[in-house]
Amino acid sequence: MQPGQIAATPVRLCAVVVTFNRRAQIGPTVERLLAEPIDRLIVIDNGSSDGTRDLLAAIADPRLELLLPDSNLGGAGGFELGLRHAVASHDPDWIVVMDDDARPEPGALAAFLAKDLSGWDAVAGAAYYPDGRICGMNRPVLNPFWHPSIFLRTFAGGGRAAFHLADGDYSLPGPRSVDGASFVGLFLSRRAVALVGYPDGRLFVYAEDGLYTLGLTRAGGRIGFFPDLRFEHDCSTFSASGQFTPVWKTYFYHRNLLFLYRRAAGWLFWPALLIVLPKWALRGFKQGETRGAFFRLLWCAVRDGLSGRREMGLQDVLDLLKPSR
Repeated sequence: MQPGQIAATPVRLCAVVVTFNRRAQIGPTVERLLAEPIDRLIVIDNGSSDGTRDLLAAIADPRLELLLPDSNLGGAGGFELGLRHAVASHDPDWIVVMDDDARPEPGALAAFLAKDLSGWDAVAGAAYYPDGRICGMNRPVLNPFWHPSIFLRTFAGGGRAAFHLADGDYSLPGPRSVDGASFVGLFLSRRAVALVGYPDGRLFVYAEDGLYTLGLTRAGGRIGFFPDLRFEHDCSTFSASGQFTPVWKTYFYHRNLLFLYRRAAGWLFWPALLIVLPKWALRGFKQGETRGAFFRLLWCAVRDGLSGRREMGLQDVLDLLKPSR
């Protein structure tokens, strides 16, 4: 250091991971994270019964902190709890969030800490399947309802590809601005939390990340996609035939997407339903032996999504699947 220079204050980075009965997945994720220069790793265990808690309790690294809620809060509830705890107890400069089946590639968090992050309120990494393919569900997005040219491409038949980042964006030499991103490898600054608060835990699972990041952008926050910050996502939600596994996820997926579409589309949400709802109904015919349960849950999801109801928890949804007496 030259005379008169002031040493840079180290960036404090905290990681938040939510898990439930994924012992085989959370182990490698925790190992990968603790190999990185993070100040704290907060793992929220939603009541695992497969030995996950014993595995985590046996890890001696003092940076690891376990939160054990009394009931299963889902991914959304777990992220809300973890982020609130991280801010209240540790006050980090940045927090990186991910699912239990997602993990940074070696060196990714060290690379993040070495970057110039000025001008960005959140940073989205690039998520890949273990076989090296881009993880489609984690592609950052540009809201077509905020960008006329993208809107036209989308409704001219471009579909998801028109408003999700393309393969070429993953080879860019530097960051680019996006409107929304997933909770797999998403870095949130303290300013981001100050702008938009915390995820809505009532969503339980699905779309909490899209709602949160679109809300951040609408509040004036800037989200940058950094393609060189790579994450691995070893995920499985749909079977090869397009079925929901397990079937109860049907409810949260469709209900929460209605919340997301309304936030994204504004007044155009209602005409957009004329396209969305028939596609969802057709999806039901691919569900095989769970077709009846799918349609029952889809009906409830649409009802609650349109009315804004967010109180249904996992047990409430499971009760919908019980045979009528």
